[in-house]
Amino acid sequence: MTMTTVADGVHCISEADVNFYLVEDSEGLTVVDSGLPAMWSTLASSLRNLGHSLGDITAVVLTHAHFDHLGLARRLHTELRVPVWVHPEDAYIARHPYRYRHERSRLVFTLTHPGGLPILTRMAKAGALWVRGVEELTYMPGSGTLPFPEGAEVVFSPGHTSGHCGLFLKNRDVLFSGDALVTLDPYTGRTGPRIVAGAATADSAQNLESLTQLALTGASLVLPGHGLPWTDGIEEAVAIARRTGPA
Repeated sequence: MTMTTVADGVHCISEADVNFYLVEDSEGLTVVDSGLPAMWSTLASSLRNLGHSLGDITAVVLTHAHFDHLGLARRLHTELRVPVWVHPEDAYIARHPYRYRHERSRLVFTLTHPGGLPILTRMAKAGALWVRGVEELTYMPGSGTLPFPEGAEVVFSPGHTSGHCGLFLKNRDVLFSGDALVTLDPYTGRTGPRIVAGAATADSAQNLESLTQLALTGASLVLPGHGLPWTDGIEEAVAIARRTGPA
């Protein structure tokens, strides 16, 4: 487990090859995505290191509702009444974390791409097989801004899921790209800017088209759901991801 400060008031928690983020603002703390269930103690200790507590969390904002981004959301909501924001197109997945569209068989793909097996094993040990859904959700729009994190611009970027949204903090020049663009594909183990393999992506062609919306932000720092932060700008990341194509 590592917690790294990646921008002013923005902290990345990375464990089992899954990233989620803590964003500090004048209203408190926003959790962007929420990892896997076993990361609860990691979240608590990270907050203590920042001089915060669980009670300072004002919202969970999901870029999308796949199980490896939903892991702590139910507990934060039921125990602390933290609202969980998600695009309405991902509401069904948020309630049923293992029922989502994907282009390729996960089992067959995993067997034919063994480079992803160590990553998927680490994710399983962190609770990837026992994520529980969230029934009571708060819906974010496909455009405009959110109150949490303060001034966050929604970047609708479907393809990985139907309701995938990036979040752009213009005042900090930071883009949370979720799984629309990652620097580590958990299903292949390959690194560098790319979209996630079809074993976990609903529509790779749509995902590649949505990269245009991410590129329009012009963000210098890109914070993905998997892999290291990208510091050479979203335009370069998108160009590389398009050349790489889907797996």
